Amino acid sequence: MTAAAEAIIKGPRQLREKRRRNARPKAQPMMSGLFLAIVCVAMLAPFIWTLLSVTKPTDVAFANPPVLAYEPTAQAFVDLWQTTNFYQYLINTGIVAVGSTIVALVIGLPAAYALARAPGYVSAILLILALVFRSLPRFAVVLPMYELSRQLGIHDTTFALGAALVAINQPFSIWLLRNFFVKLPEQIDEAAMIDGCSRFQALRRVIIPMMGPGILTAGVFMFLFAFQEYLTPLILTDTKAQTVPLFIATQLGQTLPMLQQAGAAAILLTGLVVLFAFIAQKYLVAGLSDGAGK
Repeated sequence: MTAAAEAIIKGPRQLREKRRRNARPKAQPMMSGLFLAIVCVAMLAPFIWTLLSVTKPTDVAFANPPVLAYEPTAQAFVDLWQTTNFYQYLINTGIVAVGSTIVALVIGLPAAYALARAPGYVSAILLILALVFRSLPRFAVVLPMYELSRQLGIHDTTFALGAALVAINQPFSIWLLRNFFVKLPEQIDEAAMIDGCSRFQALRRVIIPMMGPGILTAGVFMFLFAFQEYLTPLILTDTKAQTVPLFIATQLGQTLPMLQQAGAAAILLTGLVVLFAFIAQKYLVAGLSDGAGK
């Protein structure tokens, strides 16, 4: 077969393959977008259904089959604020979340810095122990805290709850902050100490100011963990220091108006978390990207 004949035969085939390669990248984004849309709808469906339920009148909120044509009302949110102590639960949640986050960062920063700057067997063992403690079943950790809080007379207080959340979430903050510290070159510490700083002064004056994104990232995660915690408040509180997640759980299985109030509380709690995450989004992205590589 001559070269001209081979070119004539291969020409249409190469043209088809080229068209197929050009069409493939266009089809893949469409399929990926469709898949992500389905996943988003599936994930948001419970939230949307709850929002519809709490904005319906009580007599049609839980009708079967569901009533889709109705006049929206905010009565469930009004009843939530007027007939319950939801504001107190929200205050308790904020105190515990903010307080435990601040204390965890104050403890975690020097601990993570020491583990990052003094690698060795001791540091490795401490990191493994922290990881093991974080991986333990929550009941194995909270039940001893319950007995200890009863003996110390601090049961059902925001102080005991905040201290327990610090202990539970501290290993995560140490691991996360250590990754950020490891990325910073040790020459920065050495230059600061040559200029007359002690190790602690170098940490406080030089290293921590450079750790802004990492500190914000750890703080955001710690705050969200504490803000949404359920099991620990369930064990360590009775009435005075209850948080919003625990209040929502106590409303379930009650009357229809109480179920609507629980849904309204869930919507408010979710909205606050989403709003906080949206505001801190750029800090999360910056912090995670800074800590991702060395």
